[in-house]
Amino acid sequence: MPKQPETNFIAIAGNIGAGKSSLTGLLSKHFKWEAFYESVDDNPYLADFYEDMLRWSFNLQIYFLSSRFRHHKEMTSKDVNLIQDRTIYEDVEIFAKNLHEMNLMSDRDFENYEALFAEMVSYLRPPDLLIYLRAQVPTLVKQIQQRGREYETTIRIDYLERLNRLYEDWIDRYPHEKLIIDTDDLDFVNDPEDLGRILSLIEQRLYGLFN
Repeated sequence: MPKQPETNFIAIAGNIGAGKSSLTGLLSKHFKWEAFYESVDDNPYLADFYEDMLRWSFNLQIYFLSSRFRHHKEMTSKDVNLIQDRTIYEDVEIFAKNLHEMNLMSDRDFENYEALFAEMVSYLRPPDLLIYLRAQVPTLVKQIQQRGREYETTIRIDYLERLNRLYEDWIDRYPHEKLIIDTDDLDFVNDPEDLGRILSLIEQRLYGLFN
């Protein structure tokens, strides 16, 4: 059998506004893991995409895929414990697939994208634990409004609903170690008890089952 990595690679997945970045920071601080965040604010296509999804969908997804592939390789080449905000798998399983289903990405572009993705991920180490933050749409909307990113003000309710459906389908098929956390009744940012519950779940999964 191949030697198992001695460092932990944790990733957090979830819909827009689910709390991925906040939890990434809190877990990084608690466990002394190095945090890697999704590249959002410096994405040159994102604002244009929300204004004209049909025109910019393929460009946006290629940028995300390239950026996350580069970051993934950089992260896993380091001999450190690390935590990642959003995964490369969500690009094809959630966002590109949704755009294709909405006829905002052509069959040709989506097939090209899927083929490129398949080649890329064959070279990548999967997370030792994927944490999926499950949240219903009202929770997502509330948290999106609270953070106040201007380009997110045009996100539609039905768009978030479609993403949630795709997340549930993907997480059900995800073949590696995973932990699902329902966050609608949690406030892990402001409530230490809620955060403590999440920390206990992660510690049990990482250290209780593998020792």
